Amino acid sequence: MILTVTPNPSLDRTYELPSLDRGRVLRAAKDRVDPGGRGVNVSRAAAAAGVPTTAVLPLGGAPGVLLAELLGGQGVDVTVVSIAGQTRSNISLAEPDGTLTTINATGPELSPQEAALLLDTVGASRSGASWIAGCGSLPGGLGPEWYAGLVTAARTAGVRVALDAPGPALRAALPAGPDVIKPDTSALAASVGRPLSTLGDAVAAAEELHALGAGAVLASLGRDGLLLVGEQGVRHGTTAPAPAVPGTSGAGDAALAGFLIAGGDGPGALASALAHGAAAGRLPGAAMPAPSDLRPDEVRITRDLPLDLPLTDPGTP
Repeated sequence: MILTVTPNPSLDRTYELPSLDRGRVLRAAKDRVDPGGRGVNVSRAAAAAGVPTTAVLPLGGAPGVLLAELLGGQGVDVTVVSIAGQTRSNISLAEPDGTLTTINATGPELSPQEAALLLDTVGASRSGASWIAGCGSLPGGLGPEWYAGLVTAARTAGVRVALDAPGPALRAALPAGPDVIKPDTSALAASVGRPLSTLGDAVAAAEELHALGAGAVLASLGRDGLLLVGEQGVRHGTTAPAPAVPGTSGAGDAALAGFLIAGGDGPGALASALAHGAAAGRLPGAAMPAPSDLRPDEVRITRDLPLDLPLTDPGTP
């Protein structure tokens, strides 16, 4: 079972537009509502793959009720931590060429009691979990050290823990020894405090975070694939280019789910991560892939890295 905790979940509303014209009243060709948040998406991807999963979520107001209902309908067991604030709603505007404009709300502020209850609830829900995945931004009331507390609690309980968090929170959690971290290029750059322009820069940054306490670093490099750095060395993986799908999001979360589903270690898990991430990129909105959506034959993994390869989407701290 994969247990996820998303401290700042959301309802994600996606509108497909013929074009984005500022200052005009626009009519959407299609629209959809999905449960949102990185950990939420990891649970959704796990459920789509037939893997039992529980999502621990601080939820409040009508958006929180709807989010829990939507997840239940997708086979995700939800453990609710009730909060006084209202769960945020995010809006994405998708254009036909694949351009996605997203407006993320800040979200509610958690009280000290709610923050402590969230961590306690994770501990109470961990029975039978093979992984605990802490993912996403932190709402008001939770400092960067909150994820470090989550990692410490998981490690003390003997449960492997994966972390996908913004740069400051990611860096603060490294001394606690997360088994896997999954930064994107921006979080990777922020964690080491320098820009990343080439694949070699990304490798050096990932090796630094590995040395600081991460068991393995699964770095999402956007269109340049995934980078895995750990005790088994360095590997880089890519997939065949996918056509642009309007409104696509959540590919990185699907990749983390694929990595954990396949054991969370080594080239086999990297291949699973690549296949899941690429499949999510071919689906509309924040839909998560089922096994029938995967194309493992399109995955390419190598240890012979072109370190001078410029990154398509460079990272800045």
